[in-house]
Amino acid sequence: MIEIKFFGRGGQGAVTAANLIVQACFKEGKFGLAFPSFGAERRGAILNAYARIDNNPINVHQQIYEPDIVVVLDKKILHMANVVEGLKPGGYLIINTNTIPEELNIDGRLFIVDATRICLDLNLVISGWPVVNTAILGALSKATNIIKIDTLIQIIEENWKGEVGRKNSEACKKAFQETYEVVLKSFTRR
Repeated sequence: MIEIKFFGRGGQGAVTAANLIVQACFKEGKFGLAFPSFGAERRGAILNAYARIDNNPINVHQQIYEPDIVVVLDKKILHMANVVEGLKPGGYLIINTNTIPEELNIDGRLFIVDATRICLDLNLVISGWPVVNTAILGALSKATNIIKIDTLIQIIEENWKGEVGRKNSEACKKAFQETYEVVLKSFTRR
């Protein structure tokens, strides 16, 4: 089973991202489960969303404490929460950022993409906030290959029609193309 933990802020689409990845896994013949966890429900508050993917039915219905993959939708969260807590050794950390975070100590693989810029360029903004969920899914596909990019595009276009669907598909594709792995100089073993 692959377990994914999303860190986002209210309004960025972390919960929707978890739901979309599960929809995509269903389309590929896999099983999935997505659910959110948040306290004060307000725009900008930090929240978590979770997704599980497996080739077999999933009977675990609890938060994820030791994820295989951590996805961070806002680089500022790196200074507010320990996003790598519980990340399995050799796990994946995917961050929406335009700079390489030097302070990270992980025993895993780090991928970055400037999803915010991509979404601003495409005017994927609601109430002044770039909505980076579809872009970050492109990065997740590129980094892990657990879901094909074509499947994600199909799911996005099924969920949003017209211009909104086109922009979100484009964000996903661009993030897939622009995501790259950062080789960390050192890491701390758990």
